[in-house]
Amino acid sequence: MVYTEQSLQALRQAGDELADATVATLFERGEVGTFNTLMRYVSTAGQELPDGLPEVARAYLDETSAPPSWVDWDEMEKARLFFIDNNVHISTALSFASMPACYVLPHVAKLLSTTHGLSYPSKRMAETGQFTVYLMRPDAFEAGSRFIPAAQKVRLLHASIRHHLRRENRWDTEKLGTPICQEDMIGGQMMFSIQVLDALHRLGIHMSDEGAESYFYAWRVVGAMLGIDQAHAPQDLDQARQFSDLYMTRHMGPSEEGAHLTRQLIDLFEEVVPGSLFDPLVSALIRYLIGDTCADWLQVPRTRWDTAVKAAPALLGILETIEDNSPLGAWALDRLGHLTTVFELSSLTRGRVMHYAIPEHLRKEYDVSSTIPRTRRWTPPGPTVVGH
Repeated sequence: MVYTEQSLQALRQAGDELADATVATLFERGEVGTFNTLMRYVSTAGQELPDGLPEVARAYLDETSAPPSWVDWDEMEKARLFFIDNNVHISTALSFASMPACYVLPHVAKLLSTTHGLSYPSKRMAETGQFTVYLMRPDAFEAGSRFIPAAQKVRLLHASIRHHLRRENRWDTEKLGTPICQEDMIGGQMMFSIQVLDALHRLGIHMSDEGAESYFYAWRVVGAMLGIDQAHAPQDLDQARQFSDLYMTRHMGPSEEGAHLTRQLIDLFEEVVPGSLFDPLVSALIRYLIGDTCADWLQVPRTRWDTAVKAAPALLGILETIEDNSPLGAWALDRLGHLTTVFELSSLTRGRVMHYAIPEHLRKEYDVSSTIPRTRRWTPPGPTVVGH
């Protein structure tokens, strides 16, 4: 598959037909409040749906209650083991590379502002972390898991945002296309997959080809469950690199919303880290992972740590070598990584489970115009030449 400016522009016109139709009907019939109230009690796969649930919602939940038929479960298990092996590094990549990469896209920063506001980045980060942890549990797709209901609700959340923005005439569809369109949904998949892998590579994390490919595969499965049209989604890491490079160069740039969201993100993690000595490390790490141009667009401050943080790959490389060569060291580091991830997520959620719901209105004050072999180390696909 070859992506072009024209093919990506076509994807800006498409949403998610199934979820959009479901949400439109719920609003037309005044059933959104009933749906949200009842669905707070539906949190695990296989759970009996409550009486009184609107029929259109029941039909949607039945249709989306299972992963795609083409899932390779061996690949999903490899992805889970990759996550266990690298969970703290993946959390770091999501927090300090993927989220700022979202903010460097002005139209995405505007969308995030409408749904969560400029003052509550912890909610977005908590939802992201919780969703990823649900996905990488061994029972993620079995009865009793929390992942499938979370995916179903996130898909409806996206559809409700499209519904509000178009109905309230708060989105320039002629200029920007459909809000949370197929291009942006695939772009989001890239943030969670290849851009995370890129950040791990920059940090010096040891990854095999098999591990990187399996991790990307898992997010392909997630993308399908969130309504991404698989006819247009990248099928492998080479295609992902081509899409990601073209997508970012089409849209990235400075914006007031992006800078504000980034400042809130930095403040959030400075609060999570005890004391103030290491506070500048947050900004330095973001700048190191996304580069000076994007960091300047997002007004990431320069700090005394900017040079020191460049030693991170060497330091992490020592730990990775210990993990490669010592089963006990691997166990200890994996356990430490797990505990660090749990601490970070509990700090963001304040120990509460995050609930996904269909918003009945948007913010009015903002006007939107391992066991995997470590041989054959993975190297990111090279950059593509865009605009041709």
